[in-house]
Amino acid sequence: MVRLNGVAIQGYGGYVPRYRIRAEEIGRLWGREKQELPIEEKAVAGLDEDSVTMAVEAARIAVKRAGIDPKKIGAIHVGSESKPYAVKPTGTIVAEAIGAGQNILAADLEFACKAGTEAIQLITGLVESGRIEYGLAIGTDTAQGRPG
Repeated sequence: MVRLNGVAIQGYGGYVPRYRIRAEEIGRLWGREKQELPIEEKAVAGLDEDSVTMAVEAARIAVKRAGIDPKKIGAIHVGSESKPYAVKPTGTIVAEAIGAGQNILAADLEFACKAGTEAIQLITGLVESGRIEYGLAIGTDTAQGRPG
């Protein structure tokens, strides 16, 4: 168990899409040689996947690993730069999907590559202050760029 200022991480979860694209294909699309690319392959979200579905799957795994009742979660903060909805918060979608209830603090955060870290820092503060017993911090993103 990792301790952060008296706050413990009870569980964690992750989700990586099952589809892959090889470096050769990326290089062909971008007009580059495979040797110029620092990867062998890249995970690619399926047609029915986005940052929300990945957040839900990771959250389910984290809650199961933690062995806690989802209704005890007092806050869900999600850091992402690739939200599929402009006005529908990912945090509330995750809360409903995992059965966390409706009386939670939910927030979507945008802070480039630091949004997930910000979610952890905010949840840590809420737990440390005694405002909530358990919180869920999520970082999730999907590639948004196209060649050209």
